[in-house]
Amino acid sequence: MKSVVICGSGRFKTEVIKFAAELRKLGVVVFEPPFPLREPKLIKEFQGLSETYKEKVVAGLTFDHFQKIKNADVVFVFNKDGYCGNSTTQEIGYAVALGKPVYALSDKDEEYARKILFREIVKTPKELLKKLK
Repeated sequence: MKSVVICGSGRFKTEVIKFAAELRKLGVVVFEPPFPLREPKLIKEFQGLSETYKEKVVAGLTFDHFQKIKNADVVFVFNKDGYCGNSTTQEIGYAVALGKPVYALSDKDEEYARKILFREIVKTPKELLKKLK
């Protein structure tokens, strides 16, 4: 079975986790975005760090997710209502540079330079599974 890495904003954390769980039920290997800085306890700890340590934590999370993109067969962008943040935009560019197929949830993205990088729009885990075969 092929693997999928999901890229998307932390504002959609709950929905991304649900989408990933549905893919796993279908037998797909799924890598999720790094959402640890969305946990209240970790947010408080992160805020107490010096700027140097904050940069190192964010760098670690970023490069970890890049490694997931490198290892996955397919990239899925969870861009509800067309929203992609800065990190997701970087991840899309990295995936395309690696030659990974990039699918997205929404075609409402107003940024043409990003939108043209999506192979197809896929609305459900079952639709994405069909693209993996």
